[in-house]
Amino acid sequence: MSRKKDGAIMGHPKGTKNVMRSPEEKEQLVLEWQTTNIGMQTFAVSKGLAPRPFMRWVHAYEEQGIDGLKSKTGKCGSGNPYAALHVKKELTEVERLRLELAKKEVECERLKKGYSVKGVGRGKEYVIINKKNSK
Repeated sequence: MSRKKDGAIMGHPKGTKNVMRSPEEKEQLVLEWQTTNIGMQTFAVSKGLAPRPFMRWVHAYEEQGIDGLKSKTGKCGSGNPYAALHVKKELTEVERLRLELAKKEVECERLKKGYSVKGVGRGKEYVIINKKNSK
């Protein structure tokens, strides 16, 4: 943890990665804090955690239990179910068809909004299909 001049704690040091903790790990830390007689911020810093996220974990755990500690960013399996299929080398027939269907659904939604995508990667370009103003 690095500190600003006024003593406030900032995020993790530059160049280091965020640590993704499971809901069970978060619950264990919250329960450990509840058995101590020290403040949230002091406890978080002593465990190498940023105080704000730890405070959010405590409040979420008190309101919703372990379900409140589940990640909402998708990094722990709650996000796009098709994301892993793009990097998987060998797909089963069912996985391949699911991925193809998802791509077609996205394409249909884009066409409804009046644009399509040409190219891939950095060369990807969004092309407006109809010239009418949608506003």
